[in-house]
Amino acid sequence: MIQFGTGGWRAIIGDSFTRENIVKVAQSLANLMKKENADKKGLVIGYDKRFLSDKSARWISEVLAGNDIPVYFIRRVAPTPLVMFSVKTLGTLYGVAVTASHNPAEYNGIKVFTEGGKDADIEVTNKMEKDINTMTVADVRTMPFDEAVSAGKIEMIHPFNDYIDTIISMIDMDSIRKQNLRILVDPMYGVSKTALQTLLMTARCEIDTIHDSHDPGFGGRMPSPSEETLRHLRNLVVEKQYDLGIGTDGDADRLGIIDETGLYIHPNMIMSLLYYYLLNYKNWRGPVVRNIATTHLLDAIAEDAGEKCHEVPVGFKHISSKMAETDAVIGGESSGGLTIRGHIKGKDGIFAAALLVEMICVTGKRLGEMMKEMEEKFGSFQMEEANISFHPKEKEQLVRLLFEEKKLPEFHAEVERVSYLDGVKVYFKDNSWIIARFSGTEPLIRIFAESDTSSRAYRFIMEFREFLGI
Repeated sequence: MIQFGTGGWRAIIGDSFTRENIVKVAQSLANLMKKENADKKGLVIGYDKRFLSDKSARWISEVLAGNDIPVYFIRRVAPTPLVMFSVKTLGTLYGVAVTASHNPAEYNGIKVFTEGGKDADIEVTNKMEKDINTMTVADVRTMPFDEAVSAGKIEMIHPFNDYIDTIISMIDMDSIRKQNLRILVDPMYGVSKTALQTLLMTARCEIDTIHDSHDPGFGGRMPSPSEETLRHLRNLVVEKQYDLGIGTDGDADRLGIIDETGLYIHPNMIMSLLYYYLLNYKNWRGPVVRNIATTHLLDAIAEDAGEKCHEVPVGFKHISSKMAETDAVIGGESSGGLTIRGHIKGKDGIFAAALLVEMICVTGKRLGEMMKEMEEKFGSFQMEEANISFHPKEKEQLVRLLFEEKKLPEFHAEVERVSYLDGVKVYFKDNSWIIARFSGTEPLIRIFAESDTSSRAYRFIMEFREFLGI
């Protein structure tokens, strides 16, 4: 069975991620586009550096062409934000990126986007799943790639310059040019190198890169910019005295930052810094949107400015929908993805990196100074997290305990309220909180807790673990 999660369909290469399943996904999308009369506007296709990504993009294109649907094929490896940008600017109603984002190297996947470059919602993916899982390969219509190009059904496009120019138009490049920053970039063997180099060198930054070759194995690391995976970047930033280290995940929609002292800046803090900067230094006005497992520091920043923080379930499609509804300034999640009002409707690690560099240059403050300024104003917000594995047979019992019987641990803090919006989240009266939710792709319970100290947040997690008995 092919199932879509919050970030599209992902599967192990050679197991479920096979040509047979890929073309069935493409045929289901073609069927859906025809039913919705979205086929005439065509579809954008891009791909990253993973094993089979380029071939998979061609196979998908052949199916769309075989169904007489115009294809705009990005001719080189492309960051996922560039694909979303192209859906928006070309006015197609659908787009596809072949990527498994930050997943391990043995995975690949397909992300589907809808009008404006937004992540496909559950209604779209449910329709596709139902169609795919009743389909055979005999139902798939294809047209050879080169033949489709010659017939004009596949158009090769190169939207890179338009994407870069759009970001440049939204960034204070003059302020960056005055600072002569030295920045070290770690694309994590992914697709952000060219875009980040072009942007930051245009702003007269001195740029060096590491881990920028084509390695489908991602150097044996997870292509996710975490404190652990960015250890080499951190060491080099300190050793070579760079002003900043920037890491992006495999498809460049997530961001990781190392400051000049070697400190890893958590995505919660990156988003908080940018929202605080836009409100207090750029004089933007508007609310913020975060998912249910992201820091409540954003709530404090919003309240101080007379704005509101909107909480939504996990999945960036929920963030982009709520941003459009509320005209929010910024929206994001604790895993490192965010977007800004006026840009695309999905995560963009490249744009976020450029805005963070602007913030340093406009304020004249290092990241540590900015974080100290916010802590003095709003207090300390420390998050801890844990992934707890369980045997698949135990899931039914855990679901019954948490969501049917609705039992909870005896926590060491007084409970204010409980939410079942996405998983189970407990809000405490002292502004601490904890959430537990099932992973959509693995037999894991993901637990996040936030309090005024790391030790207290960790204690909430241990109380939950002991209660679950796994």
